[in-house]
Amino acid sequence: MPHAITTTELFLLAMLIIFSVPYLVWRLFRTDYWAPLVVVQIIGGVLLGPGVLGAAFPAYYDFVFRPEVVAALNGIAWWAVMIFVWIAGIELDLRQAWARRGETGVAAGMAMAVPLLFGAAAAVVMISTSPGWTGAEGRTWQVVLGIGMACAVTALPILVLLMEKLEILRLPIGQRTLRYASLDDIAIWGVLALILLDWERIGRQGGFLVGFAAATFAVRALMRRIPEPDRWYVSLIWLAGCGLAADWAGLHFMVGAFLSGAVLDADWFDQKRMDQFRHHILIAVMPVFFLSTGLRTQWDVGGLMVFGAAGLLLVASVSGKLLGVRIAGRILKWGKGEAGLIGWLLQTKALIMIIFANILLDKKIITNETFTALLLMAVASTMLTIPMVAPRLRKLAGAVDRSG
Repeated sequence: MPHAITTTELFLLAMLIIFSVPYLVWRLFRTDYWAPLVVVQIIGGVLLGPGVLGAAFPAYYDFVFRPEVVAALNGIAWWAVMIFVWIAGIELDLRQAWARRGETGVAAGMAMAVPLLFGAAAAVVMISTSPGWTGAEGRTWQVVLGIGMACAVTALPILVLLMEKLEILRLPIGQRTLRYASLDDIAIWGVLALILLDWERIGRQGGFLVGFAAATFAVRALMRRIPEPDRWYVSLIWLAGCGLAADWAGLHFMVGAFLSGAVLDADWFDQKRMDQFRHHILIAVMPVFFLSTGLRTQWDVGGLMVFGAAGLLLVASVSGKLLGVRIAGRILKWGKGEAGLIGWLLQTKALIMIIFANILLDKKIITNETFTALLLMAVASTMLTIPMVAPRLRKLAGAVDRSG
């Protein structure tokens, strides 16, 4: 009697594919210079999704990625990305940003405002050429602002990983870049809250913010009084509660995840353990999020059109970021070459931008095709970072060590 494959076996087959294929590509082809493992995993998610391998081999796709398997993968992906964003919130060093608020405000403001404007202009061009970029629940201003912000954001967790690889994370230039990216990270969640503002549920959303503020005082007081091992567990309870409350209010659970981390102090946790925890989450569960992200890519408006939109967004994002940082450098009288170096470091978009775009897709503000174009732009922008930064670092080796 033939064996009927179970959902558990299909789930484990999907996990085998998720973890083995990107790793083998990364190792065998030695892609680390152009594409670190995290980027290969994101690309792998796209290739394994319905738009590429699913279209080429629909029988394989329908066999492995059945609805019950996808539901199980999505549950893991949700929790994984909530933890990752929670860590990003904790690691925001707002005290340093405040201590140097004048310089940080100018640099971060220009690094965000110019690419946001360029991205919004690109969004207007996209919408004027086809209605297929606006989701069923999306309004034009939400789509334009959302795409503009996606072009402006810098992915703080990936920036940390890349600067560790380049060995500049603890240098003054690295710490400066982190300050600028931190403010931009806060801005993206503020813009997201504005986009998701629902006047029919404004009372519920206001209640969430009031309740969150009151709960924050209680949680912070508790965290100061308990030992560090307990802080990890209590903060995960806090994370789940904030995510649930934010989703109930209509702001999406990821907004709650970020806020739950942002109100906690990084020095309450051992930095080495936090680094290890982030690393383990990135290795053990985040690949599931990348695959689930790839499963959402579609090309129904036409493959060439999606690639064309991604190219337009990439130009808007890269040129806007470089111009914005160059303007900031002129205002702040930076040394020669610093603006170019920082501008390319801030191009890293994978993860946070993908999470942002996932939320817009969940809320039906953008379509799967818009999401696909944004995903391609984020991957390309991130892949450009190390090849463009490495030669600049060699030229500015002495200045980088001194610039604070």
